[in-house]
Formats: sequence, structure tokens, C-alpha cells
Amino acid sequence: MNFVTTTALFAATAVAEIVGCYLPWLWMKDRAPAWVLLPAAASLVAFVWLLSLHPTAAGRVYAAYGGVYVGVAVLWLWLVDGERPHLWDIVGVSVALAGMAIILFAPRG
Repeated sequence: MNFVTTTALFAATAVAEIVGCYLPWLWMKDRAPAWVLLPAAASLVAFVWLLSLHPTAAGRVYAAYGGVYVGVAVLWLWLVDGERPHLWDIVGVSVALAGMAIILFAPRG
């Protein structure tokens, strides 16, 4: 899998996980009706399925996914929560994505 495909798949995975957790959060905060739990469950099923599409070892996928999740979560902070990321949010995302790239794309012997 190439870099662009892998990154897009990780981003879709992160969105599925965040939506799957965000909808129940809205319900628990009395901001959404109980029916949002159904798309939340479907989103979490999609999250698991998307993780399974990666061709490398599961542990490496999970470790690398964490970096992408951090980046997508900060985008969510900005686009959905309406809070503009601070400089240190961006620095943290950069470090997490650098770690993801090292884990996933480093040459293997």
C-alpha cells in the first residue's frame, strides 16, 4: 500500500472511531436523542473493519494509527467543536505523525 492510500485509510478509520464515540457523548450530554446510538454502533463496526484492511501486522497498524488519530482529533476540535488549534496542538500532531511515519514506513530488514 502506498503512502497516500495508507494515510487516507487511517484518516477514514479515525473519523469512524471519533463519530462512533462522539454520538454517544452527545446523547449522554442530552444534546442528541437515543437513536444516535445506532449510527454510532455502525460507525464503530466500520472502524474495526477499516483497521482490518491494512496489510501489515496488527500491532504496527494500531501503533501507527494512533498518530493519525491524534491529527484527525485535532481537526475535529477545529471543524466540529469550533475551537481553533493552538500552536502546541499543531506541534503535538506533527510529532505524532512523525512517529506514525517512522513506525509504518521505516525500511524493514
